[in-house]
Amino acid sequence: MKLLDRYVLRNFLEPFFICFFGFIAVWLIFDLADNGPDFTQARASLKAVGYYYLTQLPQTVVISLPIGLLLALLYSLSRMSRSNEIISMLGAGRSVPRLILPLIVVGLVGTAVCALLNYELAPHAEAVRKQALEQISRGRRAGEVEAVRGHLFRDRLEDRIWFVKRYTPGSLQLDGVQITQQDEKGRINKKWYALRAVYDPRAKSWTLSRGITVEFDKHGEVLKTDDFQAGHRQILSWEETPWRIGSTRLDPQGLSIPELREFLRFNSDFPEQQLAPYRATLSDRWALPWTCLIVIFVASPLGIVFSRRGVLAGVASSLFIFFGMIIIRYLFLALGKGNRIDPTMAPWIPNVFFLAVGFLLLYFRATNRDLPKLAFWKKG
Repeated sequence: MKLLDRYVLRNFLEPFFICFFGFIAVWLIFDLADNGPDFTQARASLKAVGYYYLTQLPQTVVISLPIGLLLALLYSLSRMSRSNEIISMLGAGRSVPRLILPLIVVGLVGTAVCALLNYELAPHAEAVRKQALEQISRGRRAGEVEAVRGHLFRDRLEDRIWFVKRYTPGSLQLDGVQITQQDEKGRINKKWYALRAVYDPRAKSWTLSRGITVEFDKHGEVLKTDDFQAGHRQILSWEETPWRIGSTRLDPQGLSIPELREFLRFNSDFPEQQLAPYRATLSDRWALPWTCLIVIFVASPLGIVFSRRGVLAGVASSLFIFFGMIIIRYLFLALGKGNRIDPTMAPWIPNVFFLAVGFLLLYFRATNRDLPKLAFWKKG
């Protein structure tokens, strides 16, 4: 790394760390002000409170990184512009793209960090948040999850309907199950009633305990029954798992990338309208981290200015574009989840558009041309 690169990085990293950690500190203060009375009333231990905030940190980092990059870029580059350091570097033969090369590397590192956190830790933060707050406020033990009651699941591939009276998410046991097998015409040909159903992930089998099996003919008349009230029956042919049975009630925003892939693979028989939110969220998991790199390309040309008036315009333009990018991202994500546009492409469209805007701004700045101005910026 050359001396000039180290100098640019040093001028950038100091305000970046101040902005980044400052944003996290502000979030922590506001969250403590909101949940602090609940922690005090429940007499939560420091360990429980520390675990709660540790689980929320990945999601906060994903949000804070692009904002920290933006503010640090605007501050460092505008300060170097006001002191004529940028002009000196350009006069020494450095081009604008070469000048911001170390900042582009920082943007790639930020993208990689966000992608790593957004793979699993950040998506789980919201679910862990609700669970941790319930454990603290209601005095539950760590890891204790509220049971789900009256859950219905239909496997369209196997023409099987599950009704579960009670189950705990993450458990391999279902209580009070009623399983209905249909033929290709929708006629019921078999039913299982059991007090308990336990899944063995190694053998990929279900064990039904204390129940009864009833078989029907094509007219709905009972052919025979199998009573196992005092025993159990093992079934090896069913493809359903407890996670798949309970997945229909899961919010896609709280699912990690592996869980979203598993949901789409196991529930490919669902209507496209029902799968669209999961497809859009999976694509957004990969698209969101690239905001860090896009911020570099958009803010850098606007941060390099040659007059005091240009500094204010550059800062205003960068903030306007950044918040516009957030609004448009959520708009296209909502359109994708509603299946109004391709759910897989929806989160990437804003990225491609604003990256093109960044390249255009960089081109204008590198060729020493005036940056495009909006109509209301011009003098009347």
